[in-house]
Amino acid sequence: MTPVVDPYTVQSPSQGISMHQAAILQFERTVREFARWRAVPEDDRSPAPGWWWGAALDAVGMPQVMPPDWCARLELPLDASFDDGARLLLENLADQTALPWPGGFSDGVKHTEPPQMEI
Repeated sequence: MTPVVDPYTVQSPSQGISMHQAAILQFERTVREFARWRAVPEDDRSPAPGWWWGAALDAVGMPQVMPPDWCARLELPLDASFDDGARLLLENLADQTALPWPGGFSDGVKHTEPPQMEI
């Protein structure tokens, strides 16, 4: 019986570890958002969004090398693995105790009060 190979999974034959394509797409989104977030001066940044945790945790332990542009966005060596990128994200999220207000991520402004909705 031949094993079934999922066409939506990236596999590392030497490690026997695989990462689903949907997880890779979420990780790519997180890498792009993280680069934009980090470009804002630290004192002016909004908290990082909580959805980065999921993408980062999905990539922990994945030995595959990330595309070079993702490595550059994360300021990692060009041969960095998904695991390297995930650990960088988790390090930046670990001390965070608050999430951004809805719609407040990546605007570069800290919010002291919740946004007021007009009725």
